[in-house]
Amino acid sequence: MIKKADIVYNSQGQLLDVYLPDGKINAVFLYIHGGGIEAGSKNDGNYFAAVLAKQGISTVSINYRLYPDAKFPEFVEDCADAVAWVFQNKELFGGCDKIFVGGSSAGGYLSMMLCFDKRYLEKHGIHPMDISGYVHDSGQPTAHFNVLREKGMDVRRVVIDETAPLYFVGIDQEYPPMLLIVADQDMENRYEQTVLVRSTMDHFGYDLSKAELKLMHGRHCAHVSADNEQGENVLGTIVRDFILKEI
Repeated sequence: MIKKADIVYNSQGQLLDVYLPDGKINAVFLYIHGGGIEAGSKNDGNYFAAVLAKQGISTVSINYRLYPDAKFPEFVEDCADAVAWVFQNKELFGGCDKIFVGGSSAGGYLSMMLCFDKRYLEKHGIHPMDISGYVHDSGQPTAHFNVLREKGMDVRRVVIDETAPLYFVGIDQEYPPMLLIVADQDMENRYEQTVLVRSTMDHFGYDLSKAELKLMHGRHCAHVSADNEQGENVLGTIVRDFILKEI
């Protein structure tokens, strides 16, 4: 595996890392780190990139603007810029057009925003169905608590407005396949809200076989850095299996 680090992907000077398999590239997975939109970094890609590379899956792990300097929707726009960068640089990935997008915690909120609010990717000429699949890992589908803080609101509020992925569910007729991950000891109300995403999709007649729910045993996003009994990163194996099923 070859790592190309600190590539500038947009006019805001945001950086990404690319992990390239040694052989043929079968898919590309763009990963958005967690950290409450106020912490974290693209270095999380180091946890699982090797697992994916063994199956010919390239990882693109990105940074994006964070609080307190960022304001909504700048971090969403950065993530859309990063997806566009992958589409514009397909030659780096051997021309592969199987592009998946995912994120954990705050990154899961951001991946859901890209998935359900098509305006961000459409600014780059990318149709929602151009994405081969999404992995929404323990993301908040209502207005993110730090977005609420930016507005001066109680961060415990459950708000569904244009800053919330759930606000947009049902507007489009179809979405790419997706995997929703949540833990049984996750953040308060995170499990219920994740289930509500699928319930809302079902309410609009979507095929829930294309919106799989995976329940993890443990705390919020513990699987991002954990290894299984075989010494493989847990999140990496989950993402690998989902992608291999879809390509």
